[in-house]
Amino acid sequence: MCALETALDDERRARKLTWDQLTAEINAPFKHTPSIPISVGTLRTMTAKRSVTSAVVLQALRWLRLSPESFLKGRDQAPAPGEALPEAGPTQILRFDTAALHAALDAKRRERGLTWREVASELSGFTPGTLTNLASGPLIGFPRVMALTQWLGRPAADFVRARSK
Repeated sequence: MCALETALDDERRARKLTWDQLTAEINAPFKHTPSIPISVGTLRTMTAKRSVTSAVVLQALRWLRLSPESFLKGRDQAPAPGEALPEAGPTQILRFDTAALHAALDAKRRERGLTWREVASELSGFTPGTLTNLASGPLIGFPRVMALTQWLGRPAADFVRARSK
């Protein structure tokens, strides 16, 4: 989260934008959606939080034109194929498809012959219930979602969809 906030601030400064102008630019693509606009305070305090709503992070990444994997600790390689976030139309917002994420987790869990409890034990900070609840579509925060995509060995973009709401 620190690296993402730094990247936002660096790009904001390079474009000579105030934090209010930056926030307006990030919010502009989805102003015709029923989504709640991102606040300046949310962007400026990301590093003070343990988790940030994935919709906020996805819209910030969309503005930066970077992938979530760009901010993994120890990452020193160029973006891999398939890491780019999908394009979103003027009335769409990027969201994680948690049902698809759950289906992929379940498939890998079955392939490895694991219980949900065993999967949760491999993923720090997750419970079996948190993992199985993804099937019903709750929101998931950053950086937690990245632990799941890394466990799957797949890019986060595989689970990001452009939606109208």
